[in-house]
Amino acid sequence: MAATPLISVCIPAYKNTHFLSRLLDSIAVQTFRDLEVVVTDDSPGSEVKALCDSYSARLPIRYFRNPQPLGSPENWNEAIRRSTGYWIKIMHDDDWFFDENSLAEYARAIVTHPEAAFIFSAYQDVFLEEHRTRDMFLSPARYKAFLKNRTILFGKNIIGPPSVVLYKKEGDIFFDRNVKWVVDIDFYIRYLNGRRAAYIGKMLVRVGLGSQQVTQDCFRLRPIEVPENFYLLNKAGVVNLRNLYVYDAWWRLMRNLEIRREEDISGSGYRGPIPATILSMVAWQRRIGRSLLHFGPVSKLLMLFHYILHYNKLPA
Repeated sequence: MAATPLISVCIPAYKNTHFLSRLLDSIAVQTFRDLEVVVTDDSPGSEVKALCDSYSARLPIRYFRNPQPLGSPENWNEAIRRSTGYWIKIMHDDDWFFDENSLAEYARAIVTHPEAAFIFSAYQDVFLEEHRTRDMFLSPARYKAFLKNRTILFGKNIIGPPSVVLYKKEGDIFFDRNVKWVVDIDFYIRYLNGRRAAYIGKMLVRVGLGSQQVTQDCFRLRPIEVPENFYLLNKAGVVNLRNLYVYDAWWRLMRNLEIRREEDISGSGYRGPIPATILSMVAWQRRIGRSLLHFGPVSKLLMLFHYILHYNKLPA
């Protein structure tokens, strides 16, 4: 019987063999070898299987074809279910490892941070169509705030996409199939409930960004962003609006989606209860000119003023 690998690299695949080949190449050169590669395939054809077969001599790779396409994020969950390792390393097929020592750095962090069940790293965004990059590091102040209160992820996903995360396979915690836009934030908040995290301040992953990604299809679309953000807020607890980062996130969400009245929320597909504070935000923003509201420093000051006025009315 084969030994249980330390790390399962889980790849939910769909068609993109050019990207997938780049990812598999980056895995094949890793100096760390206590791993398995699990590919779950939503593709209608056999191209992904043929590609995986071609790497069988270079990688401990296991391929699974989904009888019916599972979509995002259920295909991610299927790869996790098929894995046998102690730790899970999701890698989307358009992302790849930064260099040959990336997995070794993650594995080293398991040893140097024995208290942590969730490890994430700095990364580099690669804008595939614009031929430019952006280095993504977490500031010490943000990291300190994150360790104190995970719900600051509402305000900004300071962790990054799932490809930059390594987490211990514990229990039945999977990505929520009911959401697409907030799926990573939702998972991080739930997984980190009662668990500790560690950050590696070194770029270990390159994240491919292009117009064909699911998140690009959801960006600034009210029927997706409004229901999903309320869904996440209700799951995590409305009490999180007391956190200034969360409050600011909701102020910006209402502003950026041009939510001007309660009917704009219900018309976007959300039929549940709306906290009075959010309705007040909408009413305030309706009285402010759009150009002024979208001027960052002024908007931030107005948000702070509204927060101070309403803090004692927020659920405890």
